[in-house]
Amino acid sequence: QVQLEESGGGLVQAGDSLRLSCAVSGRAFSTYAMGWFRQAPGKEREFVSAISWSSSFTDYADSVKGRFTISRDNAENTVYLQMNSLKPEDTAVYYCAADRSRWDDVVRTRYFGSWGQGTQVTVSS
Repeated sequence: QVQLEESGGGLVQAGDSLRLSCAVSGRAFSTYAMGWFRQAPGKEREFVSAISWSSSFTDYADSVKGRFTISRDNAENTVYLQMNSLKPEDTAVYYCAADRSRWDDVVRTRYFGSWGQGTQVTVSS
């Protein structure tokens, strides 16, 4: 089991950048695939991005491709989401997630077993 804590959210203007961090405590962080999801008011939670345990593979939702970059530092037990060219429609609570499934399964199912509490990102127009 791992515990996840997100940070870095805030209020920004359209076009600005933010970097979210997710600190992970517990054993064997480097064996977990990590993901970011978001949930806007009145909407279902949606997948944003994921990264394999080795950083060899990444995956992005079409809505954020070219603007967001996921990365991880296994020595620091931290995963990041660099968000550039933010849009008002990016406003949501952003959640960090972890799972030890194979990368192929993560991409296919988008299932993650461990979740953080979320951090609010608000983008004003």
